[in-house]
Parts: sequence; C-alpha cells; structure tokens
Amino acid sequence: MLYTEIPTHRPVTPLLDAIDHPQQLRLLERSQLEQVADELRQYILYAAGQSGGHFGANLGVIELTVALHYCFNTPHDRLIWDVGHQAYPHKALTGRREQLTTIRAKDGLAAFPAREESIFDTFGVGHSSTAISAGLGMALARRYQKDPCEVVSIIGDGAMTAGMAFEAMNDAVAHDADLIVVLNDNDMSISCSTGGFAKHLAAIWERGQSVNVSDEGEAYVQPHPAWTYNSRLHSAATDAADNLFKAIGFDYFGPFDGHDVNQLVQVFNALKKRKGPRLIHVYTTKGKGFAPAEADQIKYHAISKLNAASSSNPAPKYSDVFGQWLCDEAAQDQRLLAITPAMCEGSGMVQFAKQFPERFFDVAIAEQHAVTLAAGMACEGLKPVVAIYSTFLQRGYDQLIHDVALQNLDVTFGIDRAGLVGEDGPTHAGAYDYAFMRTVPNMVIMAPKDENECRQMLHTAYLYNGPAAVRYPRGNGVGVEIQQQMTALEIGKAEIVASFNESQEDQISILAFGSRVSVAVEAAQTLAASHEVGVRVVNMRFVKPLDEQIIEQLAATTSLFVTVEEHAVMAGAGSAVNEYLAQAQIVKPILNLGLADIFMHQASHAQMLQQAGLDAKGIEKSVELAWSKLVQSVS
Repeated sequence: MLYTEIPTHRPVTPLLDAIDHPQQLRLLERSQLEQVADELRQYILYAAGQSGGHFGANLGVIELTVALHYCFNTPHDRLIWDVGHQAYPHKALTGRREQLTTIRAKDGLAAFPAREESIFDTFGVGHSSTAISAGLGMALARRYQKDPCEVVSIIGDGAMTAGMAFEAMNDAVAHDADLIVVLNDNDMSISCSTGGFAKHLAAIWERGQSVNVSDEGEAYVQPHPAWTYNSRLHSAATDAADNLFKAIGFDYFGPFDGHDVNQLVQVFNALKKRKGPRLIHVYTTKGKGFAPAEADQIKYHAISKLNAASSSNPAPKYSDVFGQWLCDEAAQDQRLLAITPAMCEGSGMVQFAKQFPERFFDVAIAEQHAVTLAAGMACEGLKPVVAIYSTFLQRGYDQLIHDVALQNLDVTFGIDRAGLVGEDGPTHAGAYDYAFMRTVPNMVIMAPKDENECRQMLHTAYLYNGPAAVRYPRGNGVGVEIQQQMTALEIGKAEIVASFNESQEDQISILAFGSRVSVAVEAAQTLAASHEVGVRVVNMRFVKPLDEQIIEQLAATTSLFVTVEEHAVMAGAGSAVNEYLAQAQIVKPILNLGLADIFMHQASHAQMLQQAGLDAKGIEKSVELAWSKLVQSVS
C-alpha cells in the first residue's frame, strides 16, 4: 500500500497486535507476512507521528525486519542494526510496540537500540559503521564458547563508506567467521550516498544479474528483474570492475528487492545452511510506502511530532549561522575549502555546496579521513574548514592530534551539536570536546555565548594560523542581532558581561562558557537580588588559551569562583580554571558546574538541562548552596 498521510489515530492492526515476541511472528504462515508488513508500516507511520524522530529509514526496512525475525531465532540468533535509525520496526516486533509512541521522550524508549532496554537489542548503537565489527566479535565469541548461533549485521550503504566496516569485513574473512552481513542499499545515508563505493553498488545492479541461492543453500547466477534503481551515479558506474565483496572473500548474494518479503524469507532460510562470511545485498527505498517520503527522502529522514508546537524563537539556528558565515568568508578568500563527513544538511552547508561546488567536499561517513584530508589541503597553502558534530569528531581524535595539531596545520573546525542534544540521547551528546581538545598542543578552542559571537569566532578561527575550533550548540540562537561585518576577537580574551551589587565587599565571580552565559546572567541577577553579595558574570569565550589575566584580576576581590559549562565537569573548562588557580597558587573556593560523570538518557534539551542543574534555576540553587556553606564556615 502507498500512503499519503500520517494517521492521527491508531490504525487497526490485528496481526501485529498479536505479536509481542518474534516467536509469535514465526507461527504465522508465510502468506500472512505481507499483511504483517503492511500493518507494521501503518503503525510506524502513526507512532512516528506521535513521537517524532527518524522516519524514512524505518519505513524502508519494514519487509526486511519482518523477514529477519521470521527466519532467525531471535534473541538466540543475534541481529545487530548499524546506526539504529531504522530500528523502530525491530522494537515494535520485540515487545515494545505500544511503547513506540514514547520513543526519544524522557523515560520512554531510546532513540536507538540499547542493550539495557531489551534482550533483542544485542548491541547499543547510534554512530555508524559498527555493526560488522560487533557482529564479528559476537560470532567469534560464540565459536570460542562452542555455542554457535547465527549472527546477522544489518548495515546501510552509507555506513559502508566508513573504513571501520571494511576493516571488519577483512578480518571476518581472515577468521572464516560464520557471519551474515545484510547490505541495505538505498543510495542514501542522511543525504545521497557519494563516492566510489556508491558507484560500485550501482554498477552491480546495472550488470543485469544477481547471485541467488537455492533452497539447499547452493549459489547460482540469475538475471534480475528490470526495476528502477534511482541512483544519480548510474551513468558513471557502468564500467566498474568485478564484485568487491567477492574479491575480498565474502560469499555474495543479490541484489534482491528488499521489499519482497517472500523472496527475502526464501533467501535467508537458504543462507542459514551455508557457513563462513556471507553478504546479502538488498535494494530498498527510503520512506517506502509513504508517498511524500519517497519523493523527498532527505526532508523525511526525520520528522517532528504532528502536534508539536511551533518554535516561538525566531532566531536562526547555529548551523545556519555557520552556513552563512562559510559563504561570506569564502566570497572573500579563494583559499577556503569546506569538508563534511556526510552532514551537509545538518551542518548548514547546502547553500555553500550550491554556490561553491568546486570547493565543497562531502567525504561520506568518514570522519577520520575528513580530518586528515583537511590536513593535506592545509599543507598546500589552502584553508580548509571542517564542519563536524562534536560527537562525530570523537571518531577523528587521533587525526586531530597526529595529522593536524602535531604539524600545527591551519585547519578550522566548526563543531556543531556541542553539549546536550535532547532526544537523540547519550550517543549524540557533545559532552567531551573541551576535554579531548584542550589537552592537545597548538589548539585554540572557542565557545560563543550567542549567534553573533559565533559568527565572529568563526572568522577569528579562520584567520588564526593554526588549528582552531569553535564549538556551538544545537538549535536556535538567543535572538541577538548578527553583525554582517566580521571582526576578529583578541585570542584568549574574556569579557565581563554583567555585574550586580558591585559595592558589596563579598563578590561571587561566575565564569561562564558558551551556551551557559545567558542563563548564568539570569541566575546572577536573582542571587544578587536575594543576598547581600555582589555577583559578576564573565563570558570566558576561550577555553584555550584561557584568559588567565582576568581570573587573576578577579581573584583579588572574589570570595567564590563558579564555573559553568554545558560539558562534562571532569577535565572540562572548569578544570582548566582549577588548574590555573593551582598553578598560580591562588587559593579560592571554587564551584564547578557542568555535566556529571554519567550518560544522560534522552529527554528534551530543556529537561536535560534542568536535570543537570544547568538551567538558570539550577545554577542559582547550586551557587546559593555553596555560598551559604561558605558564609557559615567563616561566621
């Protein structure tokens, strides 16, 4: 069935309602599976409309998910979903159907597979390209334990562009592991797949035949039916060489129609009779069965709740601020090149890609390569800008140290989604970048208090001759006017942005970083109004180099230092302040506010900040408690 609207009422799904465990699915006749798939598609449409979240990928794997759970004895057999954008149907078939409307919400289901949530979630995911490595580890462990089971890693063509996937495949062949890899090929990651691997997959389809498998498990070649595979890379791919997977040692089967549940069941049942590393290649359509999503697969990668209130914040998103700065800076300097690891839309680079196509490089899901690619460009006198999410830069840490910073190369990093990210949960939280960057020599690290400062910091980082990073949060700015004129900031210089009760002898100095500056001012005003104490707020701007001069100056009149950051307290910006005070032998009480040493579960961004005590009320409460204890200790 092809649907055109997201239902607002729960659809009637009699077969699906009777499945609370895959064993109940396996009791059905094969002839009933198409109805199960249709009911599941209707239910996913409804549930995603209620909860929001990932959309197109889930609709694209309905038949595949049904076939996998029908053929394999889960949870004894292991299914590992790469990334997890497509795990909603899996959750619905494994006892979590009626909870699916709570996905991504506080105390609801996790946005991705999570081991603590269900025995069927064999591996926690969220970042791409891990499924083959994890699956191989499980297969080898079960072999060692002499308790074999079927292990199936399901990975998309976008995730297969990462080197880690090929490292795992190479190792699987070396061990002759009993591992099945299902390549879910939809010519997409979040946006269109790019690169030589995407061309190779297109060429496999265009050769006009597939490797099938008989019911006895024997492989044979047959022509595949003529159906349209919508790849923009077809014309460039027809001369590709032989099958890559076969060349490295996998038994290859496919390509198959990933929406033909009966054929998938036949193939999976036959493949179970074979051993060794096997790859089944299926073609699917992202957004399958929902006409608007099939027509615009990028837009419908994820959706908001149907009843979600529209944002009252007219301020631009930080990603849009970055995108506009990138275009403006590039117009002034021909040396600027921009790199993204498959996050063009999310990083705000669509306009740049259109305006400067010869200067735009989408390297697919390859964060390590993105960083070293930038290093190579910088060696030739150009000025590369790497747009990357904080959580994904973690994957390129060695390259940041060894290939960029060690050589002191002129690379600018625009680090998006820094801090807490709300509904995506702990896998996507940018909670560690201050810590892992500030320990690296030659790095300059900035954090803007608002969208105008973000623009000016990006300009500052670009002009700096060396590795420099600007880390900014997800979502909208605070609503300040953005100055089109770009002015470089003085490196390592903070500013006092608010001061209350200046005449008081006792002073609290709040050193705030990035997104916490505005709420720190709000908290300071309330504290000053309710206590006979002066409170001043410093917009620190730079995590590295730290403005040691202003800290030393403030120390002369400060009774209590407070640091506030949307980052892990451990090794964060506050720790940098502690280190300086200790080194300078300045003995002052200090309170570090930030994220505790835990992984925070999904909730809205506001709920997570409240839970962490990093909203205005939380900051006020923590400072008030610390101040009260300090007053009592000296009275």
